[in-house]
Amino acid sequence: MKKVLFILTTAVIVMACGGGSTEAGKAADGAKEATASAGNSLSDNPDYQKGLALVAGSDCLTCHKTSEKNIGPAYKDVAAKYENTEANIKMLAEKIMKGGSGNWGAIPMTPHPQLKQEDVEQMVKYVLLLKK
Repeated sequence: MKKVLFILTTAVIVMACGGGSTEAGKAADGAKEATASAGNSLSDNPDYQKGLALVAGSDCLTCHKTSEKNIGPAYKDVAAKYENTEANIKMLAEKIMKGGSGNWGAIPMTPHPQLKQEDVEQMVKYVLLLKK
């Protein structure tokens, strides 16, 4: 697990430094935006750092953005809707893994069964930390 996390983190850094419009670059831009609005304490939070790395290494940014609606809701909108509780973290992680529709409109979210439960929960913690 540590090797995978290290490889993902390294890949994110390499892609972010590439200067192109990559998904990792978009995640880094979203992280800068969130950090600027929330102060340095957010970027120092280990849940934020781990979750950001996992989101950047996944396909989440295909449908979601940090501050504006894309195909799916903005992460900040999700954070505004749900309290940061263990029950909500588990429930949202289950929705990510199983997919579904109806909570944010007619467009269904594709299931992500290939992701590990603990990784998805870490991603959810990151999203919920973006609450204003």
